[in-house]
Amino acid sequence: MSKKPTPKQKLCGSRSKRRFGAFQTRAREHLKNIVNLVTCKSCGMKVPSHTVCKECGKYRGRQVLDVKKEMKKITKIKA
Repeated sequence: MSKKPTPKQKLCGSRSKRRFGAFQTRAREHLKNIVNLVTCKSCGMKVPSHTVCKECGKYRGRQVLDVKKEMKKITKIKA
């Protein structure tokens, strides 16, 4: 089994942070082109396309979610 290559010198923190910052910028630009935001026809909120609006609960003009009803949180799991 061969040995893994090791760096000759330790990289400083600023160089690592700079490289990660460049990666973040590229990833952010890539995601900005992928995610398509559209306005909801009933309430006017920005929503990703092909998803239910979380404000009014409508999808393509139909009422899908009951927004007024509160969601019950599960505190104990019954065995």
